[in-house]
Amino acid sequence: MTAGILFSLIMGNPWPKSTAVWSKKLLQLSVVGLGFGVGIVDVWHAGREAVLYTPVSIGVTVAVGLLLGKMLRTPTKASALISFGTAICGGSAIAAMAPVIEASDEDIAISLATVFSLNAVALFIFPPLGHLFVLTERQFGLWSALAIHDTSSVVGAASAYGSVALSNGTTVKLARAVWIAPAALLTSRFTKTQTKVGIPLFIVGFIAASAVRSFLPSLSHIWQILSIVARQSLVVTLFLVGNGLTREVLQKVGIRPLAQGVILWIVVSAAVLIAVSGGMIH
Repeated sequence: MTAGILFSLIMGNPWPKSTAVWSKKLLQLSVVGLGFGVGIVDVWHAGREAVLYTPVSIGVTVAVGLLLGKMLRTPTKASALISFGTAICGGSAIAAMAPVIEASDEDIAISLATVFSLNAVALFIFPPLGHLFVLTERQFGLWSALAIHDTSSVVGAASAYGSVALSNGTTVKLARAVWIAPAALLTSRFTKTQTKVGIPLFIVGFIAASAVRSFLPSLSHIWQILSIVARQSLVVTLFLVGNGLTREVLQKVGIRPLAQGVILWIVVSAAVLIAVSGGMIH
């Protein structure tokens, strides 16, 4: 991802739309492939634990984000999108929530640029911070899944920390992403919009791949190969994701939305780090 960012900022990205499309598709396929490396029992345990604290953490994060947005006078709908993106799953949550609150293209661009910029920062600083605070791989995977916005950056940071961190971080992040649908549906009740929201298919694919791996252990060598291929494809995926951070994207990030996003992110990251390292979340 670092190479992609540097390439984009220095050389420019001549195909920003194509890059965005293919990075999303490759990420989804890679995430499904990672499912072949995780047992369904592990997925179940991670999802079961996440159910206990995910709704509360999402609600608190959104509430704090909206309060910060009001204090900083961030445009209302952009503030809501930044808050939801931080609370659940970055760009995926923003894309799902935007039609529900009838956000403008400008609001969407501002919130996506803010979240994407912070994703790039997270990829650099999270692994060193994890080592600084002596987090185990499981703890780091959990922390990154709850504190980093997008799945792509969670995967990138966790893979740099270790295979256990990658497995744990990916599983917990996908369990959290399932809450995009309930959050959007609940919001639509208040805004009275008729937008249809569903669970992202790549999450279903990840669970299905994990189930196949667990129920057909005799083919473990095949599942291992598919898991390795998925990890290697992440290299290409993260390069394409990094290419999306162009000068134009950075120019769209205003001071107020960026300040809201940064403050909210620091608060969430610090709170989750304390909870994870203290054993309150496991």
